[in-house]
Amino acid sequence: MTAEALENGLAPLPQRDAGTHKGQCGRILVIAGSVGMSGAGCMAAKSAMRSGAGVVLWAVPKSLNPVAETMSLEVMTLPIPETQSGAPGMEAREILVEAARETDCVILGPGLPVAGETGELMRLLIPEIFPALILDGGALSAVGDDVMTIRKRQGATIITPHPGEMARLTGKTVRQVQEKRRDFAVKYAKFSGAVVALKGSRTLVADAAGVYENDSGNPGMATAGSGDVLCGVIAALVGQGLKPGAAARLGVHLHGLAGDIALAEKGVHGLIASDMIERLPAAFLRYASRSGGGA
Repeated sequence: MTAEALENGLAPLPQRDAGTHKGQCGRILVIAGSVGMSGAGCMAAKSAMRSGAGVVLWAVPKSLNPVAETMSLEVMTLPIPETQSGAPGMEAREILVEAARETDCVILGPGLPVAGETGELMRLLIPEIFPALILDGGALSAVGDDVMTIRKRQGATIITPHPGEMARLTGKTVRQVQEKRRDFAVKYAKFSGAVVALKGSRTLVADAAGVYENDSGNPGMATAGSGDVLCGVIAALVGQGLKPGAAARLGVHLHGLAGDIALAEKGVHGLIASDMIERLPAAFLRYASRSGGGA
């Protein structure tokens, strides 16, 4: 690692030897997507694959499974019981808990509605999932201001709120959060026990080790699906052996770096989330060359 990378608190990329097999590169479960928002699950799953995960399983409402299987050839799907509106239903609870036992990291929430049965399902799953858990989107809304839902978890937790979600988690306004972003990230991380990645310009990652302020990324990344991509990157790094805090810090940086590479090709107005996914390999290579590690 270079002195600059060490000063920024970023970990080296996970390394592999010649005998490595897919089961050693991280098994990721993605619980995400519903009718009208299936892309959220797809982007989280595909970005995990592009970030080095060995196996990615996407739990998808069964009516969406035929479409989901065409979205990414490499991602496996797990059709689950659904509500009448095409979101994960309560009958999926035991299936998802069992699937989580076989994984290294779980993503919960992108593209999931918080109202009704699905919201209650997410609230029940949070303490029942024991591997590392990334909460985003609908899962954060399901938690609301009940921080004990996170604090009582036995496994590691990473949350990736935007300022609006952080405001709901803390019972404050978005303006209050934006005026004291660092304070909110640090205090919530301390009280909840979670790693907090507070998204936005110069995303902050707070945990017991301190606060990391990211310096990659650009305004073109303010587009639907960007946060789903970030979840996949972080999950893949956890699956490959990085500690949750280190995975969140490096994941945020690589996500922003992929966005910067895409910006150079697409421009600030033309950049979309799938552009970031396709440039993740280039971001990993660029980071490896700067930090002195292999890729």
